[in-house]
Amino acid sequence: MKSDQRFVAQQLHCVPPSGIREFFELVVGRDDVISLGVGEPDFPTPWKICDAAVEALRQGRTSYTSNYGLLELREAIAQDIWSRYGVEYNPAAQILVTVGVSEAMDLVMRAVLKPGDQVIVPEPCYVSYQPCVIFAGGEPVTVATREPDQFKLQPEAVRAAITERTRAILISYPNNPTGAIMTREELAEIAAIAAEHDLLVISDEIYAHLTYDGAHTCFASLPEMRERTVLLNGFSKAYAMTGWRVGYACGPEAIIEAMMRMHSYTALCASIVGQVGAIEALYNCEEEMKRMVAEYDQRRRVFVRGLNEIGLCCVEPQGAFYAFPSIEHTGLTSKEFAKALLFEEGVAAVPGDAFGESGRGYLRCTYATSLEQLKEALARMEHFLDKLTTG
Repeated sequence: MKSDQRFVAQQLHCVPPSGIREFFELVVGRDDVISLGVGEPDFPTPWKICDAAVEALRQGRTSYTSNYGLLELREAIAQDIWSRYGVEYNPAAQILVTVGVSEAMDLVMRAVLKPGDQVIVPEPCYVSYQPCVIFAGGEPVTVATREPDQFKLQPEAVRAAITERTRAILISYPNNPTGAIMTREELAEIAAIAAEHDLLVISDEIYAHLTYDGAHTCFASLPEMRERTVLLNGFSKAYAMTGWRVGYACGPEAIIEAMMRMHSYTALCASIVGQVGAIEALYNCEEEMKRMVAEYDQRRRVFVRGLNEIGLCCVEPQGAFYAFPSIEHTGLTSKEFAKALLFEEGVAAVPGDAFGESGRGYLRCTYATSLEQLKEALARMEHFLDKLTTG
């Protein structure tokens, strides 16, 4: 161990580097690689949003904002949630604008957890969830979701994971990395457990608009769930605004105020230019967003059908922009498969176990790239599988 490691906080030693970023770094500077790795829209941010931001700069709007965020943006968020899901939030006190959803996740964990509190975290899941719990002094308790259940969280598994130290349940549907969604009826079963055990629910709904079959259910819209749910969302995925770093949290006033206090001492506020762009997105970019989602839907069908045709069994994702095929039959681990596919065929994907133990034997592939690139990736993947079979 390096001598300077003694200055690093103990909880950091048990948190590995992001498996997504590891593979991202491997493809930097390589023009021959088709990247199915990083979950980032390949569309540019709609011009209306960019124009609004440029105009804000022309007007000299480069100052700090309220720690809560621009009131106009919070009002737009409240109106959007009300119109889509019938859930009412007070924009003055129950909505916090954050530096992406990632900051919101960090803040809510630190706002609600005491040392030793447990959070139920379904797996496979986004790579930051468990670290955020650990950084806040909590203990993540993982609950596996399985392919036969279409990677949906099962109520009996949640019940089995609850202890006297359980503080919250973290859910994320549509799901990254599996693309799974849950129906209103299925989520209601989780809601009943939360109410029975007096648990908070933290619902990351960043992919809400990327729901292809059926309608998205906002968890806070379920009966009696608004007061025990912290809803997280943002603009990165649906509006192609990843680099703008604008997210938000909605929830009970006391929790939002606690999150704001920490936010005020660390990030202070999200970029005012990003917030102006987010206002434009909510008021004037619905059609652009729908066009992008329709394109993702077309890619989803082509890519998932192709994966199954070349021998990589894949449950059809119902949301987000990820496919999660099984590679277990190849005899390679997820990391071995991903590295060989990258170095031999120039296709970058993320090992499934980067998203937790229950992701072992899978590969996460994003279809947030052109149909032409996806078809070429499928051809290269088929060639790779043929070599495994004949070699």
